[in-house]
Amino acid sequence: MSTLRREALALLAAGVPAMDVQVLSHRGSVPREAGTHMLVTRDAVLGTIGGGHLELTAIAQARQWLATGDTAPHDAEFALGPSLGQCCGGALTLRTQRLGDALLAAWPDGAPRFFVQLYGAGHVGRAIVALLAGIDCRVQWIDERDSEFPPHPLPAHIERLCVEPVEAEVAQAPAGAHYLVLTHSHDLDLRITEAILRRGDFAYLGLIGSRTKRARFVHRFEERGVPAEAIGRMTCPIGVPGIAGKEPEVIAVAVVAQLLQQQR
Repeated sequence: MSTLRREALALLAAGVPAMDVQVLSHRGSVPREAGTHMLVTRDAVLGTIGGGHLELTAIAQARQWLATGDTAPHDAEFALGPSLGQCCGGALTLRTQRLGDALLAAWPDGAPRFFVQLYGAGHVGRAIVALLAGIDCRVQWIDERDSEFPPHPLPAHIERLCVEPVEAEVAQAPAGAHYLVLTHSHDLDLRITEAILRRGDFAYLGLIGSRTKRARFVHRFEERGVPAEAIGRMTCPIGVPGIAGKEPEVIAVAVVAQLLQQQR
């Protein structure tokens, strides 16, 4: 379930009046594609249809209809040219209507961008999870040390698992899963990574560490008879190239960007 859909359900459950603004259709270059939703309440906006004057206009209209109790759907066409101060050059149609159970049931419940098992609740793991909190994905965050997880609640799409042995969780992931291995122990990293490589059906395997660590791990895997094809698909160091810095937050940006690249 998408983050915005969960927020819509929460609004309905709490009885908070809201308007749904949907990009009904589009042509040419536009900031968001058809099927994008934004929720507007009296004092909050959830989601985005692309920002700029278009979004400000849509929010103002939605709040006007919300204040008058208008429940009818309203369709409006917008050309993203000089009249709106946006140079995209395309055009789109917005449909604005009152959020309700029937409307929400008609929303397509899109699949998450990816499923990832993230091993390690240290500084880098926490920084990565902070970024994934705002992305439509599914995360299993795994560590054997319960004290390392943050005390505050996590978004519904992020599940924390405190288990031992942690490498046993590899077998529970769906086929085509993404894996990030960044624990506090090289020996634990080795066991988890070997389990993933032997399984072999991963879409992405990222192991934190230097090129030296990669070489040592590859040597150990080769000694143990791990298939060379699987080893060759292991990403280590992790993160998109060209981003300098070893701060956890910087590493997290590079790693999440690399996860998103896998969708291509």
